[in-house]
Amino acid sequence: MPRLAPKPLQLAEPEREQLWQIVNRHRTPQQIALRARIILLADEGYNHREIARALNISREMASLWRHRWLELSVKNLEVVQRLADAERLGGPMTFSLEQILQLFALACEKPEISGRPLSHWSARELADEAVKQGIVTSISPRHVGRLMAEADLKPHQSQYWLNPPPTHSLMKKSKTSVRST
Repeated sequence: MPRLAPKPLQLAEPEREQLWQIVNRHRTPQQIALRARIILLADEGYNHREIARALNISREMASLWRHRWLELSVKNLEVVQRLADAERLGGPMTFSLEQILQLFALACEKPEISGRPLSHWSARELADEAVKQGIVTSISPRHVGRLMAEADLKPHQSQYWLNPPPTHSLMKKSKTSVRST
């Protein structure tokens, strides 16, 4: 059974002008410009296969954006909003904010307090201790490392300077040398 050709889009003149502006603007992201070209070709009566061939894309992509344009036209969205990516939720949060904060508090403590014979925390040791204390049921050392990096916490560093703080005698010497010059 032959497929029916998709009916041409019937863009209003202001929509067509906005789409051409998007295509011709130098700062437009390429994916948005490509979507605008798909809609403009569909408006000219091209079918999915012809659009795909002309723009070197898949037929599915041409079909997707034609259908999405029609769906979003009903919602009276701006042209740019219709060309934007669809909202995605991603996966649910694995850990609550409270659990993450407890992990951060643990990272700020010395390992000896938890009975670990270490001079500083590693991601693996933090993950093991968080499970042992019941903060989380399970967590990978890699995820602990990512959380620490996002929060800019460095539990492996106990001192955050490269040189020791200046001593009183060193301060006297520097003041004397500045005055004598």
